[in-house]
Amino acid sequence: MNLFKRAWWRLTCHFGKSLMLVGLFFVICTLVLSGFLIRSAAARASDDAKRSVGAVATMQLDVNALIDSGQGSESNGSIPGTIGPGGDLRRGLVDKICKSSVVTRCNYTNDSGAAPTSSSKLYRAVPRPAGTAPDGLDLFKADGVRDQQSVSSFRNGDAKIVAGRGIGPRSKSDEVVVEQRLAQQNRWKVGDRIKLKVGELPEIGKKRNEDAFTFTVVGVYSSGTADTGQYVPAMSDPVNLLYVTPDGATLLLGKKPNADGGVVRQATFTLSDPADMAPLKKHAKAVGANLDIFPITVNDKQYKQVVGPISKTADFATITVWIVAIAGTVILALIVASSLRERRTELGVLLSLGEKKPKLLGQHLVEVAACAVLAVGLASACSQFLSEAIGGRLLSSEVSSAKDSAANATGGGDPSAVAAAEGAVALTEDVPEVKPIDSLDVRIGTADIAKVGATGLGIAALATLIPGARVLRLNPRDILTKGH
Repeated sequence: MNLFKRAWWRLTCHFGKSLMLVGLFFVICTLVLSGFLIRSAAARASDDAKRSVGAVATMQLDVNALIDSGQGSESNGSIPGTIGPGGDLRRGLVDKICKSSVVTRCNYTNDSGAAPTSSSKLYRAVPRPAGTAPDGLDLFKADGVRDQQSVSSFRNGDAKIVAGRGIGPRSKSDEVVVEQRLAQQNRWKVGDRIKLKVGELPEIGKKRNEDAFTFTVVGVYSSGTADTGQYVPAMSDPVNLLYVTPDGATLLLGKKPNADGGVVRQATFTLSDPADMAPLKKHAKAVGANLDIFPITVNDKQYKQVVGPISKTADFATITVWIVAIAGTVILALIVASSLRERRTELGVLLSLGEKKPKLLGQHLVEVAACAVLAVGLASACSQFLSEAIGGRLLSSEVSSAKDSAANATGGGDPSAVAAAEGAVALTEDVPEVKPIDSLDVRIGTADIAKVGATGLGIAALATLIPGARVLRLNPRDILTKGH
């Protein structure tokens, strides 16, 4: 008799057992398909995050590598160490790296100071206390930037231009943007020419550099930071912060821009994908960068912050799929083994009538596979809603844990303050605060159904073939007389 007919009669005559198998397969397939859907949704979200967030690569001087190369020297007792021209990262080189096809945004900065002159007075909300000596910080702080709007305070709206314009990629080396209160005190307005002196302190035994340079006020900004009402060193007061170009900051450092432009302290390159690091380094070497002295390192903190919770959710879903698949195989194998034991008389009679052992095993496989196919169909109709509910609950838990961890790591304070304490001010300006992905876009497709169908049939095959292998080793006499 045809094994498919026998399988059909068995399923319909023992409807209760068939329904139990369908129910068990339904639970397994639903959980497995939900895991696949959560993983697929997480993968799509991660890909979207890569495109929208990218990663920030940083290029700056490695002093130890410079000294090892023989282009600098360490401090030796009373003799201070020197960096020398070999430690200057030039704007022209960085501009060439910025043209790489993998760079979506580029910025570079240079910190400097500027000494006041008769035409530029420092702002002091509170005078220095009587009887205190100068602290050596009676200077303006001059930040050389490629694009002022990329500075975090301007990007998040804490500071804004109130007159004129800011520093941009095409700004000239003699342009400066000043704070509103400083402009009011000095009676500066857009278009005025002011003088600033080199702000670098002299080396021991050398005369201070008194060179002065003329700058044009092209913009006035409001910092959004109120006066504290207490005395602070002039250079620490945000009102005394000037924005200039990197070439302008180079002049105020007592150096001169050359054919490759001014000095850059740190350059940042926003990549569309953290995996674009290798092409960026290859391009940098091709344009003449020494990556031993000026290494490029990637900061994918923002990307991890965005996809961290959803990645953990996907990992949990993957583990769940494996656990359910293994447990389902074991449970089904036990059920099939029990069924084979109950049906030993049927097996013995069929073998006595000349039925082939593989066909007997094939009949059981067809029975289990039919239950699996029916369960896959039912699971396809229910899994999307279940995966949305389970995935949403897991993801919200991971997001909450990530926020708690971030709060504990920063002590509940301002993340930018922590970054500043670690000396990463320029880098954090190019890495704004972002929110982690907190929702799943679950979509069920034919590929997901095919995967769960293959998984279900695989489980059915293993659960049938492993205990059924004993049938192939027995003969009718053994089955009928020894009770196997």
